[in-house]
Amino acid sequence: QLQLAESGGGLVQPGGSLRLSCAASGFTFNSYTIGWFRQAPGKEREGLSCIKTSGINTTYADSVKGRFTISRDNAKNTVYLQMNSLKPEDTAVYYCAAGGLSACRQWYAYEYWGQGTQVTVSS
Repeated sequence: QLQLAESGGGLVQPGGSLRLSCAASGFTFNSYTIGWFRQAPGKEREGLSCIKTSGINTTYADSVKGRFTISRDNAKNTVYLQMNSLKPEDTAVYYCAAGGLSACRQWYAYEYWGQGTQVTVSS
């Protein structure tokens, strides 16, 4: 009933760009904080960014600050992650998640998760 679905991943060359989408259904999307996370094989899940219900307040991990931008369109029940200047170390499975008002980049604060989309940065 409550679902999140990521899309937009793929193979891109270093320095390229991708825009990921997170589409929600089955709940009141605009009442949740939405976060983006990524996980590479053998590594811990990393919190990249979050966006609050208003869409005004955003935060970023140091590893992506200045390169990635999060935004939301509540009318479309969709959150985006624009990724520019991609590096090979950005290669991972990317997830979006929905959580309470206090959630941000802590994985344990989120209730709902998508299945992930693969991003591979390679020449």
